[in-house]
Amino acid sequence: MVSKRSYEDGCAAAHALDLVGERWALLIVRELVLGPKRFTDLRAGLPGISPNVLTQRLDELEQASVLRRRKLPPPAASWVYELTDWGLELGPILMALGRWGARSPCLPIGSPISIDSLILSFRTMFDGNAAAGLNTSIEIRLGEDWFHADIADGQMVLVRGSADRPDVVVKTDPNTLGALVYGGRPLADAISTGDLAVDGDEAVLSHFVTLFPLPVAEPATWPLG
Repeated sequence: MVSKRSYEDGCAAAHALDLVGERWALLIVRELVLGPKRFTDLRAGLPGISPNVLTQRLDELEQASVLRRRKLPPPAASWVYELTDWGLELGPILMALGRWGARSPCLPIGSPISIDSLILSFRTMFDGNAAAGLNTSIEIRLGEDWFHADIADGQMVLVRGSADRPDVVVKTDPNTLGALVYGGRPLADAISTGDLAVDGDEAVLSHFVTLFPLPVAEPATWPLG
C-alpha cells in the first residue's frame, strides 16, 4: 500500500512500517490480538485516540489486509474488528517489542495500562522456571473482561474466557493487578483496601504474581535526573 507517508523503500521492513508504522496502528493491533472488538471497545482500550483518528487507522489497516470488519450474528448483530490470520502474526512481534521495551531505563512503571495490554504482558514476561512445580488454573476477572490462565509443566496458556474449574478466582482492575505483578504492591494490602477480591486458594495467587519478572533495565546513556 503506497501513500504520501510511504518510505518508498524496497526493504520489506520499510514496507511493514508503511503498513503499521503510523501512530496508534500497532496499539490497535495490540487491542485485537486477544479477539475481535467493537469500535467502542477499542476506544475504551485506547482512551488517548480520537474517534476520527481511530476510524482512519482502522480503514488503513483494513486496506492493508491486517484486519477486517464483520457483523456478529444475532442476537448481538453488532459490527466488530478482528485481525486477519496474517495480522495475527503481529502478536509475537508485539511481544518481542514489549520484551525489548521493558529493558528501557525510563520504562514508565505505574502508568495506566489497558486490560489487553496487561494480559499480553503476562504472556510476554512469563518465566517458566519460576512456575516450576505449579499446576493450576486461575480465573482473572477485570470488570466485564474475563480471562483464565492454565499453568502446568512450566508452561502457561492465558486466553480470554472463564475457567472450567479454577483453583482461584481474582476480581480486580488492571492497574491494581499491574501494581501487584510489576510494582511490588503487597497482595494483603490490595485485599484489605478492597481493590482485589480472592475466591479460592490465595497461596496460588501469591505464587502467580511472581511469575512475570521484568528484565534488567539497560544502563542509561544520559542523566535521568
